[in-house]
Amino acid sequence: MVARSAAAAQRNVPIAVRRPIGARLRLGSLALYLPIAFALRLLMLGKPAFQSDEQFYLLVGQRMAQGALPYVDIWDRKPWGLFALYRAVYALRFDPVLTYQLLGLACSVLTALVIERIARRIAPPRAAQWAGLVYLLWQPVFNVALGQSPVFYNLPVALAALIVVDVRTRAHDPLLARRGLEAMLLFGLAMQIKYTAVFEGAAFGLMLLGRGWADGWPPRRLVLAGAGWIAAALAPTAAVWTGYAWLGHGDAFVQANFTSILGRTTDMADAFGRLAKECLALIPFALALLLAPHRLRPVRGERPAALPSLRIWALASIGGFLVFGTWYDHYLGPVLVPLSVLAAPALARSRPGERWYGQLLLGMGVVGAIAVPALQVRERGDATQFASMTHAITRELHGRCLYVFEGDSALYRTTNACIPTRFAYPSHLNAMNEAGALNIDPVSEVRRIMASRPGVVVVGLSKRPNRANDKTRDIVMEALRSDYQTYTQVSLGTRRFALWRLK
Repeated sequence: MVARSAAAAQRNVPIAVRRPIGARLRLGSLALYLPIAFALRLLMLGKPAFQSDEQFYLLVGQRMAQGALPYVDIWDRKPWGLFALYRAVYALRFDPVLTYQLLGLACSVLTALVIERIARRIAPPRAAQWAGLVYLLWQPVFNVALGQSPVFYNLPVALAALIVVDVRTRAHDPLLARRGLEAMLLFGLAMQIKYTAVFEGAAFGLMLLGRGWADGWPPRRLVLAGAGWIAAALAPTAAVWTGYAWLGHGDAFVQANFTSILGRTTDMADAFGRLAKECLALIPFALALLLAPHRLRPVRGERPAALPSLRIWALASIGGFLVFGTWYDHYLGPVLVPLSVLAAPALARSRPGERWYGQLLLGMGVVGAIAVPALQVRERGDATQFASMTHAITRELHGRCLYVFEGDSALYRTTNACIPTRFAYPSHLNAMNEAGALNIDPVSEVRRIMASRPGVVVVGLSKRPNRANDKTRDIVMEALRSDYQTYTQVSLGTRRFALWRLK
């Protein structure tokens, strides 16, 4: 009887269950990453014109919700998947600016968690956690913290990297073919957000084939597996192209997505200036990745064999950044992922004289993450200024279209005005570097736009960030002097614009 009572009492005693250290770290990392990521982005949240690309993607999402078809009704060279993400923003009944920005924040935090998991292969748990934090800190430094395409496609690329790094460190993995398909499909999804993911995808595909070769796969099996992996990577893009071809717009899809980039030119003096500044900004990474390993003893990780794969990944992402020669800061977004992972061993140092590598990387990240957004807000203005400009335009439209020749494409969205051209991103018609990429004559297009007599035309009064297309600008200014009058000048941050209305 006593024994039964004791047994019953024992059954009722709660048992303390210890979670695995990995699960505890992930929860701790989420609790660390989320508030820090939010705090770093707080200054940027709600700003409708914070970044020129993001505001345009949101405009495309709005017009897709109203029935517009990318590349046909509104032109750009970004993949359809990126626009589909911004179209999804309008499925929610919230402020679309905050919605896409918070979606980007969530993707960044999830990517940081994946970075932590990958870094555990080469560094202790705490250092791996810092590696994820490095990614979140350095995103704002390169203007890739809210809704730029790498914010979204870095997540599937990081997940694919996690798969490939794992199978590369296992000999004779019976699931190699299937896991390769999973990784390549993730790269396919990433390519539908930004095509430059193809360079990382190709590198990982070759690494997967190398693993199969090392495992003794016969040539026929290697060829079949490689073909299957390539098909998986191309499947999302092929599906979108098929849809456009079925609608009769296959040529428009191909021109915008693939051939237009060949017609774009680059001002190399400006490009090399940007590259020099970016190289200076990356010095803390160079010290942590290149200098520290030669000066300090290796840090023992779970699987140091993962280092070669991670280094190949980093080289592929750097190659994807360098190949097109424009070198805008946000193009470094995908490079930050492997660099953050590879910085984990330097972040593991705790001895005096050794830990400064990690401290410099984290410290400069904090400084840049505060300074760069502050400068960006100062230059581009806030939501109150943008709302005032929107009101000033709306009251003079009188049912006619708005034409933003120079300025923010977000004005089309906030005024909900009709757009008198497929080329709503202002630089497509006002910048010289895009003149040969549009498959139309920009001069004829701008002449047609001005002949349609938009109700309001926006023209910049501040210094341009790129070389102007003087021919299209002359057409606009001639029409403004003839048929329009300036009715106000407005400021967005340090930028100034003139608003012209029909006489």
